Amino acid sequence: MFDRRASGYVLTAEGKALVNHASAMNDAALSILRRLDVGTELSGRVRLAAGRVLAERFLIDRLRAFHERYPAIDLEVIGGSRVVSLAKRQADIALRYGSPKDSELVARRVARLTFGLYASADYRDKLKAGERPVFIGFDENSEFVAEAQWLERHFAEHRFAFRTNSQTTQAAAARAGYGIALLPKYVVESHEPGLIDVLPGENLPERDVWLIIRRDLTKVPRVRAVTDYLVELFQRERRLLAS
Repeated sequence: MFDRRASGYVLTAEGKALVNHASAMNDAALSILRRLDVGTELSGRVRLAAGRVLAERFLIDRLRAFHERYPAIDLEVIGGSRVVSLAKRQADIALRYGSPKDSELVARRVARLTFGLYASADYRDKLKAGERPVFIGFDENSEFVAEAQWLERHFAEHRFAFRTNSQTTQAAAARAGYGIALLPKYVVESHEPGLIDVLPGENLPERDVWLIIRRDLTKVPRVRAVTDYLVELFQRERRLLAS
């Protein structure tokens, strides 16, 4: 199956042929599954992929009304930072920070998120007394995150007293007085009223949220019901998200 070379393993001719067969089998299986997606009922499962903070701090509370409107549709929310493939049917809908290049996917920008630099009231008082700002940041495995890159560009010379890959934990650390955290404004407005914007006027980042769906699912009623509700939801809450 493989030839071992100095640069690593390389597929043999037999291996390449097997990969082609496996790829054809995978395409056939996906085709069958797509046919099963087609239906006229407002019932069944719809899988929605979203970042953990957006899912936990914004969506969950606001999806209750959807459940009451469509009681026969079961929602599966996949929260986390890993990329979920719509093409491989790992989810039906995704909310992502960026538009896709894949022509088989349909994308619509539904929101813009704004950010602030937040700390506790006690920490704000320390800053007013002249203490040098200390920050709360992302761990080294989160360097691909746009907010992590922004912090490193703007505050690389400052101390980061606390690091974590979770913005929810970063908010908790700011509340506990570890330092200053870069947080989405909707998280603070909805869940962290004790935090204070301590460095206004900075050239803060913004993120666009895109709703993405496979083209073949756009007319499936249960999936369309979820996408329409999400568009309506983000439109209704646009001031909270981009305050």
